[in-house]
Amino acid sequence: MSNALRVFIVFFSLVCIACLLSAIAPVLAQSATFAWPQGKKIALSLSFDDARNSQVEGGTALLDKYGVKATFYVHPSAVEKRLDGWKKAVASGHEIGNHSLNHPCSGNFLWARNKALEEYSLEKMRDELVQANQQIKALLGVTPESFAYPCGQTFVGRGVDTRSYVPIIASLFTSGRTWLNEAPNDPGYADFAQLTGVESDGKDFAQILPIIEDAKKNNLWVVLAGHEMNTEGNQTTRLAMLEKLVQYANDPKNEIWIAPVGTIAKYIQAKKTPR
Repeated sequence: MSNALRVFIVFFSLVCIACLLSAIAPVLAQSATFAWPQGKKIALSLSFDDARNSQVEGGTALLDKYGVKATFYVHPSAVEKRLDGWKKAVASGHEIGNHSLNHPCSGNFLWARNKALEEYSLEKMRDELVQANQQIKALLGVTPESFAYPCGQTFVGRGVDTRSYVPIIASLFTSGRTWLNEAPNDPGYADFAQLTGVESDGKDFAQILPIIEDAKKNNLWVVLAGHEMNTEGNQTTRLAMLEKLVQYANDPKNEIWIAPVGTIAKYIQAKKTPR
């Protein structure tokens, strides 16, 4: 091999490496350079689904004790069962999100067979989401701006006729949260209509803490997602764990901004919008 050819190969390789680095550098820098309020290193949202009775029978009281506001994704029919409790939650500053009118999920869940996503159309889904917002507004005086996908599923139809209803969520809400994810949200990259939700049900504080600490290294946004708020039980975010978590998040030395999903989503979107 001639010296000229060797020089060309080395030069070409360096050019390729430089191009690769310039392409990935903005992606690597997206979260690291994102500025949370007051110099915080991570954003954290607590969210709970289904408007379960335990949420307003004990959960909101614990959060209120520490001045922490959460996002509650509700169905109108469930809100009606504890209407006074939900009105109090709104008055305390908690965010109310939309979790659909009838909680449709795949018909593979036998309890969902009469409201199976496989039998839905995009038109039916949109109509029910609008109805749910209207009914929540009538009950609680607020119009939800955030949404959580029932069962974390984002489709309607089946087979070749399957369609995503993510675009509908993007058009109706400022954010849509999924379920049972393993990663936090990168504020510089996340699709706000498909935010990740990390399960908080059944976990001890020792299991939640590493998620927060890992996210803090890259200035990410952790959205925790749970159901019941009680001492124990199935699909339950345990109050003992929750109390340790909010105490940790409220400690200034831990550099955590804890706020509802809608609050953080709007903050990120405002920071990303050219002025």
